[in-house]
Amino acid sequence: MSIKTKLTSMLKKSLDKLNIELENDIVIEKPAKKENGDYSTNIALTLTKKLHQSPMEIATNIKENLEKEDVIEDIQIASPGFINIYLKKEFLLSYINKIIKENKNYGKNNIGNNKKINIEFVSANPTGILHIGHGRGATYGDNLARIMNFSGYDVTKEYYVNDAGNQMNNLGISIKERYKELCGLECNLPENGYHGKEIIDLAKKIYEEYGNQKLESDIEFFKQQGLETLLSQIKKDLDRYRVNFNIFTSEQSIYDKCLVEDVLSKLRNSNQCYVKDDALWLKTTQYGDEKDRVLIKSDGNYTYLTPDIAYHIDKINRGYDELIDVLGSDHHGYINRLKAALTMLGKDSNILDIKILQMVRLIKDGEELKLSKRTGKTITLMELVDEIGVNATRYFFSSHSLDTSMDLNIDLALKQSNENPVYYIEYANARICSILKKYHKKPIPLEQYVNLNSKETYTILNKLIEFEDIVISSAKKESPHIIANYIYDLATLFHSYYAKDKIITEDEKSTEEKINLLLAIQIVIQNALDLLGIIPREEM
Repeated sequence: MSIKTKLTSMLKKSLDKLNIELENDIVIEKPAKKENGDYSTNIALTLTKKLHQSPMEIATNIKENLEKEDVIEDIQIASPGFINIYLKKEFLLSYINKIIKENKNYGKNNIGNNKKINIEFVSANPTGILHIGHGRGATYGDNLARIMNFSGYDVTKEYYVNDAGNQMNNLGISIKERYKELCGLECNLPENGYHGKEIIDLAKKIYEEYGNQKLESDIEFFKQQGLETLLSQIKKDLDRYRVNFNIFTSEQSIYDKCLVEDVLSKLRNSNQCYVKDDALWLKTTQYGDEKDRVLIKSDGNYTYLTPDIAYHIDKINRGYDELIDVLGSDHHGYINRLKAALTMLGKDSNILDIKILQMVRLIKDGEELKLSKRTGKTITLMELVDEIGVNATRYFFSSHSLDTSMDLNIDLALKQSNENPVYYIEYANARICSILKKYHKKPIPLEQYVNLNSKETYTILNKLIEFEDIVISSAKKESPHIIANYIYDLATLFHSYYAKDKIITEDEKSTEEKINLLLAIQIVIQNALDLLGIIPREEM
């Protein structure tokens, strides 16, 4: 049970004694100033209107009926009605053994109660290679899946492969035109074709294997060659980036199972469509969209929306309790139209939560880096990883809320100094590893901790206890950056403690206690980093 959960339970018992029924959740926060307690609640302020009493009076009554148990050292009431809670030092120290005993499971909880969650992310068209925008989405989706799994949710990570439609035809045409060029014929790339180096490489691969034997082959051959090669490269890059998926769902399979036709039939039969200018329109304005949307264009081709509706119906029918889509910033207008379609088809559109990731700017030498030196196009995810490493790439993406634009400073990410948060965190782990190796004994839980009584020690213990609630908050808010910021704060506290206190001394008892504290710190750092897909170095 996390500390906030424990304190909430104690406060509810006090309110029960006072016959006070709550209408809202109890909010417990960490005060900005240490003198205001380890934790504080404004519950008395929220009850003023209901009870027709002053918040100071309500707070006093709650305090008088609050059983401190083995957790609370002191309770103080502060104007205008805050209840400030100070934890017992013995309770704080008891967490050292708890963390050591639970080890990799410390911080794990069951708030998800096995709720089935589908997280669809990356889903880059297999018409090119992953760029840094995909990297940010991959980081968020994978982090969220790790955190929610750790919190008791049943999570499925899904990649939607757009292997049907015009973009795939254009891919096939682009590869064939480059292939024709290698065969000595004129290359006529379509205006909406693909010009990347990977397309030229694909054409070379086909030419090296077949010579000019495939000049008469139709576009389907080139399309399949492109799909298999590019999707394989995407999977390889994701694997290197420590991201894997439970399911790869093919868009073509949605067509093959006649799900698109089924959805269109249901929408037509429910009078949710109309024909205008030889196109089929969906009445999405009735559900808050800014304008109605086309399902079938005048040339008979489907818009992107049509198979996407069928795909989401398929996901809902698989029995998920929540669908989370991680999409690029250009998909913001997509939310209302997709939710409207789900409602029209009798589904609860609240099941769908679309996360929109904002833009990333790479900064180097004080200037924005826009183009790849290798391709002259957008910088790829693997180019960034080659430059700064997987750990740094994942941490910097993790440390910002998904809905805010961010700058990733390459010069900072390469610095071997405390200015670089990744270096600073990894250095904390490496320092602890070094000390534990020097100690030459296996740390074991102790019956008592009597030498750990410095202010820095209790500040660290407070931070370690907080981790359980940090995980819960990150899972509930679907915000991995909360954990990224927590790790940096914990590393900062450790470095400050390390600078002031010698760990291994001639005092064996004191050394044992400090070693256990360091082990507890390391466990929490590593558990937190694992939730962000970061593997810290043991030596620096």
